Amino acid sequence: MFYYPMYFDPTYILVFIGVVLSLLASAKVKSTYAKYSYIQNRAGLTGREAAERILRQAGIYDVRVEHVSGQLTDHYDPRRKVLRLSDATYGSTSVAAVGVAAHECGHALQHAGSYAPLTIRGALVPVANFGSAIAWPLIVMGLFIRGESASWLINIGILAFSMAVLFQIITLPVEFNASGRAIRILGSTGMLAEDELGAAKKVLGAAALTYVAGAAGAILQLLRILLLTGGRRDND
Repeated sequence: MFYYPMYFDPTYILVFIGVVLSLLASAKVKSTYAKYSYIQNRAGLTGREAAERILRQAGIYDVRVEHVSGQLTDHYDPRRKVLRLSDATYGSTSVAAVGVAAHECGHALQHAGSYAPLTIRGALVPVANFGSAIAWPLIVMGLFIRGESASWLINIGILAFSMAVLFQIITLPVEFNASGRAIRILGSTGMLAEDELGAAKKVLGAAALTYVAGAAGAILQLLRILLLTGGRRDND
């Protein structure tokens, strides 16, 4: 029979898989964005201009479009109703920039229309942040003590981490829906030509992989926790 060395934890394989998925997704989005950042859209629209046009056409006048430093740091802030576009998006006329700007506008449209998954995700933010912060300390304490309180600590830790996993899962429909809205708007308004629309789809599709990888990594981490604590939860 083969015995693992005492210092080797086979559940680290799950962590390794999650890290690999994350690295592959990150590399894919960076390479895809870089490729289409050199292709200028025929309309000559910058990311900022495309975002402002989409918002106005949707009847949204209370969302500001601002510049934020960094690369691929684009995001929509529903609390302040601000759409922030990064260095590579704000003033760029590339197909990639317009696609990313339209995606962030998709979130603004979700917010304006009270899109349920976005509302749920917003409500989960503080719970997920708190849960991810306290989960491991509670689990570790539960593993080092004995008695019924150990099981309580472990189970509460698992529940806390599950909230962070749920946040990652609910993020998926939010992001896919925003990308779908972006492509439909860019196509129906004629901001991008048909071939440019295909390029934008590839950029947003690659970006979506990062969220899929994030959700998969969180699920694998939860599975690892369940495997590590299974015996203690059953025996205490």
